[in-house]
Amino acid sequence: MRIIIFAGGAGTRLWPLSRKNSPKQFGTFVGDKSTLQMAVDRVRSFGIENVYISTNENYADIIKTQIPELPEKNILLEPVRRDLAAAVGLSLLRVKESGYDGTIAILWADHLMKNEDKFVEALNKGEGLIAENSNRFVFLGEKPRFANHNLGWIRLGNKKESNEFEFLEWKYRPELEDCEKMFESGEWVWNPGYFIFNIDFVLDLYKELMPYMYDDLKKMSGDYGKIKELYHTLEAISFDDAILEKIDKTQATVLKVDLEWSDPGTLYALKEAIEPDKHKNCEQGLVLSHNTTDSFICNEDRDKLIAVIGLEGMMVVNTKEALLVCHKDDVPEVKELLKKVEDKGLSKFL
Repeated sequence: MRIIIFAGGAGTRLWPLSRKNSPKQFGTFVGDKSTLQMAVDRVRSFGIENVYISTNENYADIIKTQIPELPEKNILLEPVRRDLAAAVGLSLLRVKESGYDGTIAILWADHLMKNEDKFVEALNKGEGLIAENSNRFVFLGEKPRFANHNLGWIRLGNKKESNEFEFLEWKYRPELEDCEKMFESGEWVWNPGYFIFNIDFVLDLYKELMPYMYDDLKKMSGDYGKIKELYHTLEAISFDDAILEKIDKTQATVLKVDLEWSDPGTLYALKEAIEPDKHKNCEQGLVLSHNTTDSFICNEDRDKLIAVIGLEGMMVVNTKEALLVCHKDDVPEVKELLKKVEDKGLSKFL
């Protein structure tokens, strides 16, 4: 099996912890390793030579520093971001050109999980299921811990065997009221975005469903000069919208897993991943708190004390360049805030 880890996101929802030049997947927010390093460590048993990292060319040196043992040819660069349909298609064609025609696993560089052995077991089982039937996807569905309305969800059908279920449908970020019903029903699982498939099966789907993109990618994939020249002209569309939303439900099966997985994609999600207890805070750096609960307080300035009193559900992040204070319910507005930062000519703080 070949494993492609995507590490090209800008991580704007974690600003100012995550910056354009040092996105969240390269930061050491939990422990002493970045989430990219953790992602690579989880799949080392498959052989580092079988691991690829897809990323923006601006992050190549960071990856070489953090994963020095990764063969340089396994760093799949793109010159600009064009969303995941283009990124996945380009990565698959590059792996295909290396002479490979087997199973692929798509993973992400910015996630956390505790049950890593179960993850490896699921990848191995997924590879076996694709060997049995190469004309389908295997999705991993995480056992939900609460009604999280900031994630995608997968609806399970009939149980096939062990932890394998029929795939029925999915919903992306349902309304909280709907999300609570889905959670209570027991029919739905979180969608962490991990899937396994045969490389030729998905390339054939590109030919059928995204023929213009496929043709353009095919012309440029073996020549990085052409990629730099033409890649920005590709349609910016998600892999879900381009491919996954168009498949028949019989072309997928779901493995239900319990990885204790989390996607720290926002400041409050990061707080929940580190300290899930709503009665406690996540405090990092030189911080003092009093009568404060369910808050994320991070101070990267070693020469300054951050002191807070009477806060509940607040995000306080102090870095060398910027200070952010917001309520947990307003964390999704960080992206809009950053647009204002850019409009004000303050891009150096992004």
